[in-house]
Amino acid sequence: MGNTAAQARKLLADFGNTVPLEAGDLAVHSPIDGARLANLRSSTPTEVEATVAAAQAAFLAWRMVPAPRRGELVRRFGEALRRHKVELAELVTIESGKIRTEALGEVQEMIDICDFAVGLSRQLYGLTIASERPRHRLMETWHPLGVCGVITAFNFPVAVWAWNTALALVCGDAVVWKPSEKTPLTALACHALLATVADELPEAPAGLSAVLPGGSAVGTALTDNPEVALLSATGSSAMGRAVAPRVAARFGRCLLELGGNNGMIVTPTADLDLALRAIVFAAAGTAGQRCTSLRRLFVHESVAPVLLPRLVHAYASLVVGDPRRDGVLIGPLIDAAAFAAHQSALLAASADGGRIHGGESVSVQGAVGGFYVRPALVEMPRQTSLVSQETFAPILYVMTYRELVAAIELHNAVPQGLASAIFTSDLREMELFLSACGSDCGIANVNIGTSGAEIGGAFGGEKASGGGREAGSDAWKSYMRRATNTINYSRELPLAQGVTFF
Repeated sequence: MGNTAAQARKLLADFGNTVPLEAGDLAVHSPIDGARLANLRSSTPTEVEATVAAAQAAFLAWRMVPAPRRGELVRRFGEALRRHKVELAELVTIESGKIRTEALGEVQEMIDICDFAVGLSRQLYGLTIASERPRHRLMETWHPLGVCGVITAFNFPVAVWAWNTALALVCGDAVVWKPSEKTPLTALACHALLATVADELPEAPAGLSAVLPGGSAVGTALTDNPEVALLSATGSSAMGRAVAPRVAARFGRCLLELGGNNGMIVTPTADLDLALRAIVFAAAGTAGQRCTSLRRLFVHESVAPVLLPRLVHAYASLVVGDPRRDGVLIGPLIDAAAFAAHQSALLAASADGGRIHGGESVSVQGAVGGFYVRPALVEMPRQTSLVSQETFAPILYVMTYRELVAAIELHNAVPQGLASAIFTSDLREMELFLSACGSDCGIANVNIGTSGAEIGGAFGGEKASGGGREAGSDAWKSYMRRATNTINYSRELPLAQGVTFF
């Protein structure tokens, strides 16, 4: 399939990247074969400060550009993504290890959010509210917020940035991006592409979008900078616990997309053919490295004897290998630490009485430095403390239940609350799961898996999953500030609530 390093460098050159690839301390490796792709120079605290200052200056100009013109920049970026979809997806595969179809799907998410944001640029609506005072108008207006800092994770190296950036740009904000230190090359490619488009639009000021490669020190500097009005951070719950109080201490805004320990309930009336396909993709897709990956499966005891053997067979048929090859469904884990966590979790599951199907290490020809595993299906006697934790790997814990209410209680009895699903043909079961006493997650699906969200709906979770919302619906409001306005067009000065004074 060719040398990953050579492929990555050629792709970056084609995108117009000008950042030196052999200039620093940040070693970037491909999870496919462990090959070193580049040695980038990490951004210094001084550079972070200067970049944010430049973004703030750009914001002051950009906020006065009419929103539909701001949307024109995003429209052109979406068109550029269409032209370079295959090449960008190829770079995503090399750097993150996603199979080709999933990498293409991620770039398509970028295109879709651009389309959404372009329409939004003409729909940044406020409200007119009935005033209790005569000859007064009460209304709200929405204004650009400021500089948005975006910290992304390796598993969606480009789409999550695009969710934030497309909305932020049409809302009148500037964006400073700190990509995962594991996947900075895709960030450089996206930045080069957006910069080329911005150069074609006279209204787009310099500094409107920037990339800051580096590790946690760069993220901390961005988190603490008082000119970053909104920090959108994607990562683990532990990362969120560290970031949120630092941003709150300076009265900034936080948009957190954190871990998920996602569950699915399969009831006696479920379409098992449908459920089987949904389970396998949600649990094993992206090698189990999605925040929405299915990690806990609750199957009614009456259908477990039928469904579980089919799941075991399906898991055994999944092709593990080089994600660039046709027919491969499971690519590598991101690195050695992910492999170690995978192995440790399986050892603990076995100690807890779990019966493990799969999970073994897989040798892939030509990928000596990669970490490949077969997805694991683990029959657990109960929901142990291990099951209540999120392991970012293709491990699915399966448990049986008798009463739906009890299954929902078990489903909700974990710290995370991102994505959930139920498979049922019973309207009452469906409505119960979606009700206030049902799933406590930000995403609750019926007869569809936990992963693969569309950009039209707001994306995010509750509890230790962060509570933020990105992408569709009214998530755009996070990127703007609201002003409540009262206009008196009378010659009197009546006070609210009938107060008299002076």
